[in-house]
Amino acid sequence: MKVAVIGAGIVGLATAHALADEGHVVTVIDREGPAAGTSRGNAGMIAHTDIEPIASPKMLRQVPRFLMDPLGPLTIRKEYLLPILPWLTRLILASRPSEIEKSITALTAIQSLAMPSWDRLSRQLGIESMIHRRGCLFLFDDRSLMQSMKHHFELQEKAGVSVHLLDASEVRQMEPGLTDRFVGAAFFPDSAHVSDPRAITLALYEAARARSIDHLKAEITSIETEPTIRLNAKDQDAVNVDAVVIAAGAWSKELAASVGDRIPLDTERGYNITFPGATRLLNRPVSFQGHGFVSSPLDIGLRIGGAVELGGLHLPPNHERTKAMYQKAGRFFRDLPAFEDGTIWMGFRPSIPDSLPVIGYSTKSRRVVHAFGHGHYGLTQSAATGRLVADLIAERAPAIDLTRFSPQRF
Repeated sequence: MKVAVIGAGIVGLATAHALADEGHVVTVIDREGPAAGTSRGNAGMIAHTDIEPIASPKMLRQVPRFLMDPLGPLTIRKEYLLPILPWLTRLILASRPSEIEKSITALTAIQSLAMPSWDRLSRQLGIESMIHRRGCLFLFDDRSLMQSMKHHFELQEKAGVSVHLLDASEVRQMEPGLTDRFVGAAFFPDSAHVSDPRAITLALYEAARARSIDHLKAEITSIETEPTIRLNAKDQDAVNVDAVVIAAGAWSKELAASVGDRIPLDTERGYNITFPGATRLLNRPVSFQGHGFVSSPLDIGLRIGGAVELGGLHLPPNHERTKAMYQKAGRFFRDLPAFEDGTIWMGFRPSIPDSLPVIGYSTKSRRVVHAFGHGHYGLTQSAATGRLVADLIAERAPAIDLTRFSPQRF
């Protein structure tokens, strides 16, 4: 079967490999090229140990405090307040206890596939060395906050996630490059991170080209499903295929609409700064709990990133947020390089209000499959998503129940 995958990010490329494994003739189509979007600059964590959705009462309780600080962990650009209201309404609805339980079940299911799928893909492509298995730390500088997270850790342990609670001296022993502000941490020994998210995405792209997966640079504007699958492109000839996968991340919304699915997809804009060559400040990724950002020891240098800005796709970045994040990090690292020595970046997390990606058949045709909206877990869930999409294209039962991921759930 001739299958097109729209999107050359980590999800699209992992999906292309999964489809090629099934013997399909695959073409990856992207308006820019491989690793040009969020896959280029994320934190690089394979966070399969996270099983609670972002949409939760705990998160909602923190929103007023966050919004008081325009440079804090969460902000809404005033120019985008009206456009984001429907998305926020759905997020509030998804935070109801009955919905959270269902989301946790679904998130736990796909997260359970994440690491085994990455193990399989990395072995197949010979890139195992690009995945580092040193665990990660959730760091606390507030003892009461750490105590309040006990229920969260119990949920993880119930789901089979290994969690070790550490005291301040153990934190210092594991991460001597950090200051003494931390009262404790949760250590997740099974967590992993990649050498560099851009590098591993490009490695998937080069491996795809080596196995004759084609690449076409084109901007697909809409999809027609009758009598055959026709991909209409801007300023280029249309592309005809037997099936298509929409994996265009934050740019998937209009394509989904063209095949009958109105998806509440928006973006959580994330900011980061990377210090090239600063590779000795951390041994493993850390999350600064209560502060809304993380830091990762990539092979290319130290990356500090996170925060959520609701501002859509078109407003310019506000790197005052990056500076504010850097200043906070300065309290936590002993020898953080100067801000001017870093490279700043802003990217678009393609996010759905219930924190679950959209994976499933389109309304108009089972020859169109959606695979987008992974939010904070695009890298984590990419290899697993590829396998699930391959199941759908083959019309066989997927490895997990995809009801909660359905494009029609909205």
